[in-house]
Amino acid sequence: MTINIEWQDQHGNWHHYQSKQNQADAYRVAQRRAESTKKRHRLVDDDGRLIDLID
Repeated sequence: MTINIEWQDQHGNWHHYQSKQNQADAYRVAQRRAESTKKRHRLVDDDGRLIDLID
């Protein structure tokens, strides 16, 4: 299963950042990037279902 990392801009639009095969690795990358950029990130699966939301 592919996990997509997306980030939200100031207008509320979601943008693709990266795809990962490993959910734990995707979470670590998204959490680290959310902290450094101060932007909201989310993990979604192949079907677009929300897995996690990181502020």
